[in-house]
Amino acid sequence: MSLAVAGRRPVLADLIARPSDRARAVGLDIALVVAGASFVAALAQVEVPLWPVPITGQTLAVVVVGAALGARRGAAALVTYLLAGLAGLPVFAGFTGTIAAVAKPSFGFIIGFVFAAFVAGWFAERAWDRRPILAFVGFAAASVIPFVFGVPYMAFILNVVLGQGLSFDAIMAAGVTPFIVGGVVKAALAALLVPAAWAGVRAMERHAQK
Repeated sequence: MSLAVAGRRPVLADLIARPSDRARAVGLDIALVVAGASFVAALAQVEVPLWPVPITGQTLAVVVVGAALGARRGAAALVTYLLAGLAGLPVFAGFTGTIAAVAKPSFGFIIGFVFAAFVAGWFAERAWDRRPILAFVGFAAASVIPFVFGVPYMAFILNVVLGQGLSFDAIMAAGVTPFIVGGVVKAALAALLVPAAWAGVRAMERHAQK
């Protein structure tokens, strides 16, 4: 079954001509999912080291992949990324990848990326990704999702597993406050890049009609 979402507005990936053969259509979806996971892996290596969770290009990649592929394919791409890292491929930040990543304070954010990609794709399927202001609102909302998973997970690892006994304020200072500005900037970048891609598509369509 195709991972494209029926009854929704097309996302960028839907502009690729789909083969009429079902097996080839599924193969196209798989290729898009793998490409999305690879894109996230590449931007994960763009890193500003901070303790205990580094700022990376992952969130920007997650939002762009979700918007470009749509909700289900975007989420599938991030599941692929997560499983590849746990299997030992060096796709996580710092070219790391191991099952031991589940014990890191930052792993909850990677789990949240799956849902963030879905949310970004959900907005894109409703054409919010075609105008910068709407795109920013949708992508900013998607960018919040990793914190919903990541901060409690980080608190569990630091306080329960490692026994550090950090207060709520300390957890927020470590896992939320340093990333607010970066999150806004990355949502804004995605809100420029994706609508720009749509503008390019429309320009090519107008040129083809001449």
